[in-house]
Amino acid sequence: LQFLYFIALLLSPLSRKMPQKVLVLGAGLVVAPLVGYLSKHGYEVVLASRGLDKAQKIVEGLKGCSAAQVDAASADDLPKLTELIKDSVMVISMLPWLLHATAAKVSIENGKHFLTTSYLSDAMRALDSAAKEKGLVMINECGVDPGTDHMSASRVMDAAKAKGGKITSFTSYCGGLPAPQNNNNPFGYKFSWAPRGVLLAARNAAKYYENGEIANIPSERLWAVARKMDVSGFDKPFEGVPNRDSTLYKEIYNLPDIKTLIRGTFRYAGWADILLSLVKLDMLDLTEGAINMTYKEMMLKQANGSGDVKAAVSAAVGHAVDSEVLKAMEWLGLFTDDKVEANTRLDSVCELMKKKPEMFYAEGEKDMIAMKHTYEVEYPDRTEYLSTQLVDYGLDDGTTSMSRTVGLPVAIAARMVLEGQIKLTGIQIPIIPEIYNPILDELAKENIIFEDKVDKVVKKDA
Repeated sequence: LQFLYFIALLLSPLSRKMPQKVLVLGAGLVVAPLVGYLSKHGYEVVLASRGLDKAQKIVEGLKGCSAAQVDAASADDLPKLTELIKDSVMVISMLPWLLHATAAKVSIENGKHFLTTSYLSDAMRALDSAAKEKGLVMINECGVDPGTDHMSASRVMDAAKAKGGKITSFTSYCGGLPAPQNNNNPFGYKFSWAPRGVLLAARNAAKYYENGEIANIPSERLWAVARKMDVSGFDKPFEGVPNRDSTLYKEIYNLPDIKTLIRGTFRYAGWADILLSLVKLDMLDLTEGAINMTYKEMMLKQANGSGDVKAAVSAAVGHAVDSEVLKAMEWLGLFTDDKVEANTRLDSVCELMKKKPEMFYAEGEKDMIAMKHTYEVEYPDRTEYLSTQLVDYGLDDGTTSMSRTVGLPVAIAARMVLEGQIKLTGIQIPIIPEIYNPILDELAKENIIFEDKVDKVVKKDA
């Protein structure tokens, strides 16, 4: 009888720790490592997506994982979304950022933690009090950029502050690029999704601190201020271009003594000259209307020239006919007699890019994430010049570096919250030790390693 009682006790639901169920919204290109990590660590995952087939493909063969179909953008599917949220302990949204707030609101109302990799929006900030009242955490900006850029930089700067240092300069650049062996087109870039988004981002203005002054860079000059940045392990420097408003990070990072503060994007050398030339020709214009001409005719018109299209474009953009810039334009097809089939000049460029297989990742090709921070730290007796670097490559099995560096940090954060290592409540971004230390330590176990260096120390005169 005692034996039977013991067996019954083992089989009792009360005696077994049931896996916790995490709801992941969105089945995009960066989700698979997130789901795989949570599955590996014993969590059940429901991957919910508008396209059921995509979700099913990701969860196939993963223990405790299942797929569900829901359109988070549809009011008709709100009851279904609500039921999925109620049936979970946590929600991770990998949806487009505009859709986060609706899912977050339902999550908080039903007592669920909410995490995402997107930039913190005003709509999300508005949920801070409600989350705190229920003892829930809402971690935002927990991918790669934003995400591990915050974490790796904050770890270094917090350590310097703790030693009495004043951060007077901080720059941070990150880019998703083809691995060097697969960098096989004149633009030095490959798309993992639609080219239009990248070209739209190329139209942004920028704002940053430099040498104690605020620099406001209009969109037409953005690529003119790209600067060369050395990255260890590469013979040629990368190009860094500022990204939107960096001045906000003086307060976010608590840098009262900062004189130079720039956050930006990495590209291989050459990209900036090509983009600046396209801007000079007004080829990123979004004015809609039938173009009704060939690419050659359009380029002659934009260059205010006639006759030889290469000579006209060369004169307009200030690069020689045999320069790498014009070679890239010719390779893309901008000098051909092909008819333009687009309603804006920006989309005319997109259409050509979409027709070039070399501008997309082929099977077996690898991507790369390159990130570098530089710091100047003032002490009473010295100035330290520090740097942090990450270079991470896609895996042999086809898993991209982008998917790992975006998906794993938020997956690790989810695990740390559920295991009680992160006990914070309300809106958070990963700039405090309670969040960034365990995530960076766990990423190192996944071979995503940030290398911190002291590049130079300059002693001050007594």
